[in-house]
Amino acid sequence: MGCCVSTSSKSSCSSVSDGDIGSPPSCFEIAMFGGQRRTKRTFANHISALQHMSSIPNRIFTNGKSRSSCIFTQQGRKGVNQDAMIVWEDFMAEDVTFCGIFDGHGPYGHLVARKVRDTLPLKLFSFFDSYESKKNKSTATICCSEDTVSERTDGEAGIEDTTGSSWKDAFMKSYKSMDKELRYHPSLDCFCSGSTAVTIVKQGSNLFMGSIGDSRAIMASTDSNNSLVAIQLTVDLKPDLPRLAMARAFGDFCLKEYGVISVPEFSHRVLTDRDKFIVLASDGIWDVLSNEDVIDIVSSASTRSAAARTLVDSAAREWKTKYPTSKMDDCAVICLFLDGRMDSESDCEDQGFSSATLAGESDDGHNCEPSLQRNCTVRSPEENNNDGSTRVVDEETAAGWSGLEGVTRVNSLVQLPRFSEETPRP
Repeated sequence: MGCCVSTSSKSSCSSVSDGDIGSPPSCFEIAMFGGQRRTKRTFANHISALQHMSSIPNRIFTNGKSRSSCIFTQQGRKGVNQDAMIVWEDFMAEDVTFCGIFDGHGPYGHLVARKVRDTLPLKLFSFFDSYESKKNKSTATICCSEDTVSERTDGEAGIEDTTGSSWKDAFMKSYKSMDKELRYHPSLDCFCSGSTAVTIVKQGSNLFMGSIGDSRAIMASTDSNNSLVAIQLTVDLKPDLPRLAMARAFGDFCLKEYGVISVPEFSHRVLTDRDKFIVLASDGIWDVLSNEDVIDIVSSASTRSAAARTLVDSAAREWKTKYPTSKMDDCAVICLFLDGRMDSESDCEDQGFSSATLAGESDDGHNCEPSLQRNCTVRSPEENNNDGSTRVVDEETAAGWSGLEGVTRVNSLVQLPRFSEETPRP
């Protein structure tokens, strides 16, 4: 990963130089090569060439496992599965891993969640590299002479601090850019649809986190008695207003003037040897299981590759027990093991993960957006707008939405206080 290989040999990012065509460059090498102006042009060309996201190595978004993680999602009983997930190892270097859970809501929430899953990591990388390039040009070289040991030590600490600042800037700008892209998307209706996001970047022993909405990340760590304890890494961002389900989300542009924003809650943590694994999940898990329950279930799974699926199965049983008259919500789980080890390949095959894929996405990893496939039947006819663009219309989904389920109901919008200075429509 980080080794995003273009499918075209003529792409500007297929080689580092005209004379060197031996091996494809990594994402990091692509972005750093040739100065800032060329960086933007090369990166843009590279992104446009990635029409088939499955061409990126070490990137998984369907049920299965990677070198250090396992992921699993299951559709609830409310309709199409609106959860999306991704693990991208070697994200920009060998020691960098990106993980994200995205919980869609609204008539086209499933499409919003998948769009964010595919686009946000690329934006995050682009903004991080841009920030680092500017910082390197404006920062003077640290003096490392023999008689300035203390200055060198202070400089190293400063580098670590500025790295955290770089990631914070990248998270803030990429989330803002993602929401702007959704607003002006020509064929994806995000007016009454949106998605939460909980994303982490593990870079060596540093963990950077950004989240909006009520999807959550927790970590299992050992205490002084060598017992596992649950540490909540993100905050569930819920509003004070009773008729809103969340305070922050991508999309949901009908609610922006009522206080819904897409600014992520950012945090940074330094990992230690006591930290064992991280779990990211949508609210379908957290509605029925506590942080401690999740840690116990994952740690007691038969194999690491089965941990995510075991957790979803446990949540499904809890839904039936605790809420027998309610419809189970969609569930999506990522289990990232910090020691970087997983089960053997034979264990993975025993769990049946080798060919598992999500409904609505083909086996080769091609995204079905804007069409939606469910139970092998296409249920998303397309209508052409006057401007020639294509608008997504899911008859079964749209017909069942009398209000903004998961966010608020249409007839309650007028009762919510407005946070903008615009004059309310009569």
